[in-house]
Amino acid sequence: MTIQRTSAEENHSAKVPKSKGKKSINPKSGRWLWFWVGMSGIAMVSAMAGALLAVSLTSTPLQQAELSPQEEAVFDSDAIAGGGLRFSELTRPVNLLVMGMSVLPPDVQNPPTETKNLRYLPQVNSFDGLSDVMFLAKFDPETKKIVMLSIPRDTRTEIEGHGTRKINAANVEGGPALTAKTVSNLLGGAGIDRYLRINVLGVAKLIDALGGVTVYVPKDMKYQDDSQHLYINLKAGKQHLNGDQALQLLRFRHDELGDIGRIQRQQMVMRALTDQSLNPATLAQLPKILNVVKEYIDTNLTVEELVALLGFGVRTNRSNMQMFMLPGRFSEKSEYDASYWLPSRNGIAKLMAQQFGLESTTGTTEPQVTDPGSVRVAIQDSTGSDRATLRPLIRALERSGYRNIYVSKPWSEPLEITHIVAQQGDTNSAESIRDILGIGEVRVESTGTLYSDISIQVGKDWLQQQMLLNDSAQP
Repeated sequence: MTIQRTSAEENHSAKVPKSKGKKSINPKSGRWLWFWVGMSGIAMVSAMAGALLAVSLTSTPLQQAELSPQEEAVFDSDAIAGGGLRFSELTRPVNLLVMGMSVLPPDVQNPPTETKNLRYLPQVNSFDGLSDVMFLAKFDPETKKIVMLSIPRDTRTEIEGHGTRKINAANVEGGPALTAKTVSNLLGGAGIDRYLRINVLGVAKLIDALGGVTVYVPKDMKYQDDSQHLYINLKAGKQHLNGDQALQLLRFRHDELGDIGRIQRQQMVMRALTDQSLNPATLAQLPKILNVVKEYIDTNLTVEELVALLGFGVRTNRSNMQMFMLPGRFSEKSEYDASYWLPSRNGIAKLMAQQFGLESTTGTTEPQVTDPGSVRVAIQDSTGSDRATLRPLIRALERSGYRNIYVSKPWSEPLEITHIVAQQGDTNSAESIRDILGIGEVRVESTGTLYSDISIQVGKDWLQQQMLLNDSAQP
């Protein structure tokens, strides 16, 4: 089977005209600025060069799976990084399939004999199980964006040679190559350049190696399953989690949204880790980090390519990191004998055209202008205020033509700045709403109300704005 290669999105960079009538920059301050920029660049390249040399001398390969020539052919073999001193430079768009592996013995055909007399089933360092976390990440040096598409583990789709199944079974049946084929078919022929599998044991060790992660745990989480060696006990609130605690947050799925709620928490943790850890200092520690987690990782990325991806991530503006979820819906109990996430073909085609550069059936990859009256706007209050506080916000939206507005479940984390979440990737509508309200920041992610187009997670800046308006109205 030939997989269609992803076409790159065009990057229309606007030229900024020189401003007139402003004071010129002090030559000395300008020289110091460029000095520090240059030193930072040298430090970054030096750190990556040292990391590359150190990791190249280690004995454990990053790729632990043995792929046949046919399986290797599923992935694009073209180089993605420059040579020589340009080894840290990403030279073309790259689609990386990331899989988080469930490595529990129920997923493994021959668990070690020494585990048979234990009262619980321990975790095993293996890549043979279900891929319970899955996302496709696009690193695009042309648009200077990183786009991540989360694919629910329960997505109902065709697995070549094995019928219609949940997508997480593709790894059990045929490893990373069959999973890549399945994902490509699901996403309309998107090319898969490389894969990376990390098992559940390695996730905790990776987060520990990065120094933990500070996140807001949305609610008390308590769950115990001896058969899976799974013990979750977290309290609500903002806190710094170590690897084991972060893994508890990532694996919890016993709420009303099930696996979709888990995907939302995964995106929260990924954004927090990105903000806290993706920097030149982390690159300098790459040999240490890889030595800790390398036995839990299987990837066909070379060390040079891994450094290039990390280097691109360091240089990418955080507003250009966008996270989506596979468009679809939960299955009804009357439809199937199991619970599925049913993919939306039209929604997938639109998203892949706009975000991954695939040819659209409509012949355009440009975002369409959306009629405000058709946009589903969910409002989630994070301030603990009464409903009357939200009425001016709702009226402002209605005056601008938004009609499909509803108040949803409150956002648990107290926010200083309102988040205007483009739940389905409609950044035009999100930016328009920000302009109407005069507050907030736009986020492209899937942490809002599930079936909304835009979720407004109201922060304290809205209350402050209302206080200022009230004060100015006083005689």
